[in-house]
Parts: sequence; structure tokens; C-alpha cells
Amino acid sequence: MLLLILISTAVLVGVALAAEPGTPTIEQIRDRWAEISYQLPKAQRESAFEELARQVEGVRQARPRDAEALIWEGIVLSSLAGEKGGMGALGLVKRARADFEAALEIAPDALDGAAYTSLGALYYQVPGWPLGFGDDDTARTLLRQGLAIDPDGIDANYFYADFLRDQKDWRGAKEGFEKALAAPARSGRELADAGRRREAQSKLQEAARRLAD
Repeated sequence: MLLLILISTAVLVGVALAAEPGTPTIEQIRDRWAEISYQLPKAQRESAFEELARQVEGVRQARPRDAEALIWEGIVLSSLAGEKGGMGALGLVKRARADFEAALEIAPDALDGAAYTSLGALYYQVPGWPLGFGDDDTARTLLRQGLAIDPDGIDANYFYADFLRDQKDWRGAKEGFEKALAAPARSGRELADAGRRREAQSKLQEAARRLAD
């Protein structure tokens, strides 16, 4: 069973992109992602992410050498895969991996190293061989690279902490979630920050319980 927790699985005031003519901006993609991730009921998220994936593909095609467009296509595809689940999601995460790898070749520091963090998240959430490409050692390396670029960032700390949680390193996970919760607010990304903080708080409580056992 393929389960993805995203990402990134990576945001704020929702925008009804379908109602706007032309290709949406990166900011509109970002904002709609946050709205779907943190405000829509689960039953509506898969179809909403499918529509957003079509829109972000247009953005990426219009800007094929833009690392931010590649990163956001990867994030949307990863989120869609998480909603679909199962083996049917594997093709989506492979496309997302290709997007993140392409972004790293163009601009590794784009969006505060989000390609490293998002790619690392895929590597610990996707099953390993023979079902998928998951690999914990690769995940650790990539997530640490993301942290090196954005050491105080909410996403970089959240996903590294979540990786440590997956490894049952409860003390390391607790410290990481605490850092995520202490991260500075991102201007214009109130919805994403609030959603990520809720996730971090819930997992911090789990880590604390594990340490107390």
C-alpha cells in the first residue's frame, strides 16, 4: 500500500483557478494547493488535486526551465498520489521525482531547498524495491541537504522530523517537530503554516508519549 504524507507536502489564501483565464501563476498554484490540503474535505481532495495537476502541468510546460514550476508540479503530483494511494500512485510519484531532480539541476536553492526536502520525503514514504524506489539512506541525505539550506524552516524541519519518526528515533523526531513549531511565519502563507503546525503538534505529542513509555 503506497501512502504518502504530504506535502511537502509544502501555503495560503485559496484561489478558484478554474474560473480564471489563461495559465495560472506559481502563487495561484501554491495557494490552491494549500486550500485543497487543509480546507477541503478528504472526499473532495483527489478530484481537486487532479484538476490542479492539469493546471500546474500547463505552468511547467510554459516555463520548462523554471525550478519553482518544476517543484510545484512535483508537490501537486505527490499530493495527488497520496490521495489515490495504492500501486496506482506509483506513476505519479515517479513523475514527481523527475520534477524534483530536474529542479535540482537548474537551481538547488530554489524555494529554500524545497526540491531536496520534497524529494527526500518521497524516498522515505514510497516503498522500496521491488515495488518502488524508496530508500531511507537517500532520504536522510536529501532531507539533511534541505535543512542545510533552510535550517530554521518549517517544512525542512517538519519532514526531517517525520523521517526520524518513521525510523522510530523518537527523541530526534521530538526535537525536529519542536523546531518546526518554532519556525518563523512565512508572509502570505498563513494557511500552509497553520496546517503544517497542526501536523507537527500532533506528531510531537506522539513522540513525547513514546519517550514517556
